[in-house]
Amino acid sequence: MTGQSDSQPPLPNPIEIAETIKSIAERSQKLVEAFLTDQSTGQSAGAGVGHADPMNVGEAFLEMTRSMLSDPAKLTEAQVKFWQDYGELWQNSARRFLGQSSDPIENPNSGDLRFKDPEWESNAVFNFIKQSYLLSSRWLLDTVHDVDGLDKTTAKKIDFYARQFIDAMAPTNFAMTNPEVMRATVDTGGENLLSGLQNMLSDMERSNGNLRIKMVDEDAFTLGEDIATTPGKVVYQNDLIQLIQFAPTTKKVYRRPLLIMPPWINKYYILDLRPKNSFIRSAVDQGHTVYVVSWVNPDETLAEMSYEDYMLQGPLCALAAIEQATGEREINAIGYCLGGTLLASTLAYMAEKCDDRIKSATYFVTMIDFTEAGELGVFIDEEQLISLEERMAKRGYLEGHEMATTFNMLRANDLIWSFVVNNYLLGKEPVPFDLLYWNSDSTRMPAAMHNFYLRKMYLENKLIEPGGLSLGGVPINLGKVETPSFILATLEDHIAPWKSTYAGVNTYGGPVNFCLADSGHIAGVLNAPDSGKYSHWTNSGRPKSPDDWLAGATEHTGSWWPEWFKWAGRHGGGKVPARVPGDGALTVIEDAPGSYVKLRFQ
Repeated sequence: MTGQSDSQPPLPNPIEIAETIKSIAERSQKLVEAFLTDQSTGQSAGAGVGHADPMNVGEAFLEMTRSMLSDPAKLTEAQVKFWQDYGELWQNSARRFLGQSSDPIENPNSGDLRFKDPEWESNAVFNFIKQSYLLSSRWLLDTVHDVDGLDKTTAKKIDFYARQFIDAMAPTNFAMTNPEVMRATVDTGGENLLSGLQNMLSDMERSNGNLRIKMVDEDAFTLGEDIATTPGKVVYQNDLIQLIQFAPTTKKVYRRPLLIMPPWINKYYILDLRPKNSFIRSAVDQGHTVYVVSWVNPDETLAEMSYEDYMLQGPLCALAAIEQATGEREINAIGYCLGGTLLASTLAYMAEKCDDRIKSATYFVTMIDFTEAGELGVFIDEEQLISLEERMAKRGYLEGHEMATTFNMLRANDLIWSFVVNNYLLGKEPVPFDLLYWNSDSTRMPAAMHNFYLRKMYLENKLIEPGGLSLGGVPINLGKVETPSFILATLEDHIAPWKSTYAGVNTYGGPVNFCLADSGHIAGVLNAPDSGKYSHWTNSGRPKSPDDWLAGATEHTGSWWPEWFKWAGRHGGGKVPARVPGDGALTVIEDAPGSYVKLRFQ
């Protein structure tokens, strides 16, 4: 009897369940009341998902439908093929039910972790559900890809949102068709679903009635203590930036300081998560006097800050401050993503001014030619920009979580639906993870700057055009940038496709080193040598085509960091005694990571 009772899951406490249901009902009522209030006051009008405009998406699918109906024979052929494949799936599944073996009709991609539970393979019912979903997904994507008569922009939108729909409808996202969730429901007497509902309500309350899924425990890390820990001091600040100088770890340092400009879409400590993967700490250990720009998280008072202001108050003010602190006029610079786009713009501005203070420029996953802008281009057209501009005009900024949602949609299975399953269906709390903590620590964008960036870069592609932009009263021509450049791209980048970043090779006027790293926009950059991960490719040639460059490139095992450290050392300007923050003309304002990076908005 004892063994039998031990094998049974414990019965849930009915009093606790009643209290939980009561709490859920009360919280749900408050959320519904708040939602109805927003609707009646018009506060929710014009809202979209991230950058997306729902009306614009609907128009794209309406256009696709018209094109499909114009060729009924082709549509019929696709449907016949679908039912033929489904018939074969039924036959294979019937054989499995009878205990016979059969080869799968469809298999998930090797990197698809949704179907890692063994029951997706061993259980005939779940195996049928899995293959049915994969077959239907493949048919839907093939069908929309095969529609004739669509312009390129509309075709990209349809492909992107078809994949969003397919990801959302995965059987893993529903309790009754996910074997792991069903086991948890039986084992806990349904408490996982009650806990999941509590988690969902907490997310909605935290985000004022919207649903922003919690990816990480926001109390799991403390900036400056267990994340962003490289010692340093804030030595300068203005309305847009704090400038952090990091403490040296070597007796001698390169004469030319190193300035790092991260994107203001995110916070700088992506380059200083933990000691083991901190690019900043490694650069300090290599003998660089490292400065980093920490951008402010803006509110409505900075609504009119422009892209030009970001240049003037960002890198150009940082240059002057570094000279005050060290006495050095010459520096080396790194720009990450949008920070690299700003660095290129700044160098073109400086070229017109005959200002040669930046002696080398490194671009991490940076686009200057937005002809092929990757999947972010799905969100950029005239109609969607008008909708977004109206949204920003009401507040003076784009909310950070709206931008974060846009990026999360690019990897929906990893950054949205996996958390739906973990948090809401399994009723678990997300695990502490430094990268996800950073990803959740989003920043706002001032309306004027963000409008300019999206219109002039993504929509009109003016930066690559000589004289297409003017900043600080001078025309911008990237061809006049003769600064030696190191361009890092990543093979699987979904934000800055590597073939787009290759444009810098044939644009800048000075010598260019192009390096291609394995993996994506974040993991490919933060690949410390000790990780033992990924490869990188080098090629000293400068062919016009990125494919030709890769065909002639040499693959190297492991991190690209040592390759860059050697290149950066050649531009270091010799060695001098190490500099300590506060020893120069600039006094210390506060300890790193500073107050700007700690500012969060819900």
